[in-house]
Amino acid sequence: MLRIYGVILDWLESLVKLNAQIARHDRDLAKQLKRSSSSVALNTAEGMYSKGGSRTAAYGVALREMRESFAALEIAVRLHYIAPLEPGVSDQSERIIGTLVKLAFPSRR
Repeated sequence: MLRIYGVILDWLESLVKLNAQIARHDRDLAKQLKRSSSSVALNTAEGMYSKGGSRTAAYGVALREMRESFAALEIAVRLHYIAPLEPGVSDQSERIIGTLVKLAFPSRR
């Protein structure tokens, strides 16, 4: 199992309260964040047990969904739905994105 998978699950858990705050202002943005953030974990898990092109494709989807999730958080901050992200959430987000880039594009190493 990838070590980043546990980080993803911790990151998902940290979004629960933030997503509830976002939903008070914009239910659609909250739903989109919930879907995309869940998809990060689901596609990462799928990639862990896939081979070849299916593996990199799953990690590519996880990467795109992660970037979408982080964008939703950035938007929520800019629209003052939530306070600026705590460093831990930002750091986890950047770590997840960085790892998924390496997994989705292994030939760039």
